Amino acid sequence: MVFFNYFCFISLVSAVVFALDKYKAKHAKWRIPEATLHMLEAAGGVLAVLALMYTIRHKNAKFSYYSITYLILAAWLVALFLLQKYVL
Repeated sequence: MVFFNYFCFISLVSAVVFALDKYKAKHAKWRIPEATLHMLEAAGGVLAVLALMYTIRHKNAKFSYYSITYLILAAWLVALFLLQKYVL
C-alpha cells in the first residue's frame, strides 16, 4: 500500500510540474529544466508524464527529450519485472 501511495503522489507531482512547464512555455516565462522533469520521471512519475506528453502536446516532438523518457519507462518496466520475479 505504501508503494501505491508513493506512486500516486509522485505521479501527481510530476504531472503538475510537467503541466506547469507547458504553461510557462506558452507564456514565454522561465522554464523548468529538462533534468528536473527527467528526475521526476525516474522517481516514478514516468507514466503520468507520458500520458500528459501526448494529451497536452508538450515535448512530444523533441526526440532528445522523449527518447530519454522512454528509456526511463523501459528501466522501470525491467525493474518491476525483476522485483516481481525475484522479490515478491
